[in-house]
Amino acid sequence: MNVLVFLHDSALEHDTGPGHPECTDRYVAVRAGLDRIDESWLLREVAPEADLAAIRAVHAEPYVRAVLDAIPGQGLARLDPDTVVSPGSRGAALRAPGGAVAAVDAVLGGRVQRAFSAMRPPGHHAESSRAMGFCLFNSIAVAAAHARAAHGVGRIAIVDFDVHHGNGTQEIFWDDPQTLFVSTHQWPLYPGTGAAGERGAHGNILNLPLPPGTDGLAYRQRFTADVLPALERFAPELLLVSAGFDAHRDDPLAGMRLVEDDFAWITRELVAVAERHAKGRVVSVLEGGYDTGALARSVTAHLRALAGEDGA
Repeated sequence: MNVLVFLHDSALEHDTGPGHPECTDRYVAVRAGLDRIDESWLLREVAPEADLAAIRAVHAEPYVRAVLDAIPGQGLARLDPDTVVSPGSRGAALRAPGGAVAAVDAVLGGRVQRAFSAMRPPGHHAESSRAMGFCLFNSIAVAAAHARAAHGVGRIAIVDFDVHHGNGTQEIFWDDPQTLFVSTHQWPLYPGTGAAGERGAHGNILNLPLPPGTDGLAYRQRFTADVLPALERFAPELLLVSAGFDAHRDDPLAGMRLVEDDFAWITRELVAVAERHAKGRVVSVLEGGYDTGALARSVTAHLRALAGEDGA
């Protein structure tokens, strides 16, 4: 099974300053991991810039303008205490959602069944009118809105296994009964949202807060008991994945205990759901992951599972 990966070196131009965890080293590590996959099924294409209209489908126009206007001519600027832009940020800010949109087009256009956007910055904390948590534009939300507007997809499931709650994605789709948002995340942890009682206006939100120290066995048990039945009931026509790898035991920003095999297992389970309900169509978008070695290994495991390798 071919997997199409979207990349662009504008991800190297988005400078967040010395010591910032969401840094260019993340993209360098992911690229190095991809280079070690010597397989014919791994395809690569350039992540294009997203049309501003696609971004405005989920973000308010004044917010889009404010983010782009905030990019400085020199030095660094902060949109919140954690979210930094630099003179090279415009390309990355547009190509991160652009890669996600291109992945949707490739999958729904029938070119491939599985695609992954390996761009930074991440996006799942960005709300409709608010940047936060390293995120400028919400790439997975832009991708979902594009799938619906350009391809007529009805039911879309978004599964977010980043260690931090995808508050932005939840806020954007809170009142959308055609979008199921599922988030597994450490609790308590930034950004402080994602309680189990946050269910969405139509019961279309499923939050699974997990305690620090959760290991692969405990995670798999909760995923099997709660996430998979919810996806089966919803029967998505397209499965989108916010693929954050900061639940890894080596990650410095959290305290969960997953390893590469766990991310491969999660991916295989999601692929199986997609095979039953969504013609096998899965689009995955990189979110967090801040230990570069663990990130590279975990992305590789994720891609192999998307391709149907690693025990499939």
